Amino acid sequence: MSENSPMVCVAAAALIDGASRVLLQRRPPGRQHGGLWEFPGGKIEQGEGPIEAVIREIGEELGVLLKAEDLFPVSFGASDSASRRPVLLLLYGCYTWQGAPRCEAGAELAWVDPHDLADRAMPPLDVPLAKALVAMIDRS
Repeated sequence: MSENSPMVCVAAAALIDGASRVLLQRRPPGRQHGGLWEFPGGKIEQGEGPIEAVIREIGEELGVLLKAEDLFPVSFGASDSASRRPVLLLLYGCYTWQGAPRCEAGAELAWVDPHDLADRAMPPLDVPLAKALVAMIDRS
């Protein structure tokens, strides 16, 4: 990893509804990974833990309130350390939240059957996380 490219740590959430569908967010065109479907979330800020980041980011992006005790780790993904901008992506699952998810301007939301996640175009780090989520849901 280059000294000019510190690793970016990102925390995301897989909100899972009563029908075991997963909420995905489609990134607006013109942004990095524009048009691709992803688990909502964002960068972990300095001095913030990953669970705090998920709660903050989901509140900002979707307008819903998550509680730390309702979050559970699903999996993580990391880009190649030699990449221009190395990323560590942590995925948490959640079955309970307060409020109705709403999307940011230019974005789109979809409740997706977990077995259909592979049919969605996703950023590279989200793909193995989707597989891990499906395996976890199938086991439960």
